[in-house]
Amino acid sequence: MERRHFLASSSGATALALAASAGLSPVHAQTGAAWNKTAFESKTLAEAARALGASGAPVESKDLILQAPEIAENGSVVRVGAQSNIPGTTQVALVVEKNPNALAALFDIPAGTDAIVSTNLKMGQSSNVYALAKVGDKFFYSVKEVKVTLGGCGG
Repeated sequence: MERRHFLASSSGATALALAASAGLSPVHAQTGAAWNKTAFESKTLAEAARALGASGAPVESKDLILQAPEIAENGSVVRVGAQSNIPGTTQVALVVEKNPNALAALFDIPAGTDAIVSTNLKMGQSSNVYALAKVGDKFFYSVKEVKVTLGGCGG
């Protein structure tokens, strides 16, 4: 409640300035040492995996669980989550096959934590959505088709 009150009572510029001073600037995220521009510009699952360090093709795994709706009524906000039950998972990525840039989200998983992530994605059209997990130098994936009824990225 305090956060909502703060956001409601402060101007957007003040909130942005405070976020930037805390190191939360979107510009910093896209230019920092951890930003992998090549991965986020990838057009396919294979390109994204290579840009993230895969030496071979990702392998499908039942231990990587992808949560996504069968039908998304609004492509602008599609809730997607992934849980990797593969020991040693260090990254989880979400890839939308038919988006202009396939890699939609990338999460680093700290050692000793559960590899469970979720976020809202934007989808321009019906597409396969992939969860991609990095374990050592190997990559594993899970896939689900999501049908979009209203445009997200392009309409």
